[in-house]
Amino acid sequence: MSYKRVAALYDVHGNLPALEAVLAEVEREDPDLVVFGGDLAAGWYPVEVLERARALPKARLVSGNCEREMILFFDGQSEGRFELTTAAARKLSQADRDFLAAFEPTVEVEIEGLGPVLFCHATPTSDEEVLTPLTPDADVEEALEGAPAVVVYGHVHVQGDRRLPAHRLVNAGAVGLAYGTSAACWALLGPDVELRQTPYDLDRAVPLLAAAPGWEGARKWAESRRHPPSAEEALQEFESQRKQRA
Repeated sequence: MSYKRVAALYDVHGNLPALEAVLAEVEREDPDLVVFGGDLAAGWYPVEVLERARALPKARLVSGNCEREMILFFDGQSEGRFELTTAAARKLSQADRDFLAAFEPTVEVEIEGLGPVLFCHATPTSDEEVLTPLTPDADVEEALEGAPAVVVYGHVHVQGDRRLPAHRLVNAGAVGLAYGTSAACWALLGPDVELRQTPYDLDRAVPLLAAAPGWEGARKWAESRRHPPSAEEALQEFESQRKQRA
């Protein structure tokens, strides 16, 4: 089956107002499929965001590192590595946990004009390996070895569309926690790639996010939506992390 247009929504991080703004635009575009690319619920309003995702009739969901961490914490197999994942996991029901556990490691579909497209959270084989525009071509190609020519990812929260010798690497950006912009970022694929940025009402959203219960850092992270880190700062930090892990 080949799709004409596919919407890619990544890194929502429980930001309900941002997701609602994007979904309103997605509804107007009426794509054949919506792919959530991971780190959907870990943040301010996990349960409400999961409800929105469940309600979509044409959606597939990729698991990110935050889904994995939330499940481990919920199951009592981890003390929690990140404040936002543990706070979100505490709000889940068993049904919510099981919904997260059913997310797919990757999604591959055929899109008209692009051919086979792989959607992953970080890389095709890892939910937390880091790739940035600063990563050398050879290292990126090694991480994408065996993948289709077009790969869509997220994880670093900065939009981009990079042409490599053997691949096209598209970062859809982050719906709920974008760097370099206060808008909600996503991508529309088919017949080419459109990187979208959807503004939403921060005067309404920030107080709502700041008031999210059960997360000590809710207010600090909510206020960061007004003045997010620059794309350059974020990418330098992620690339530094990548080099340390390497």
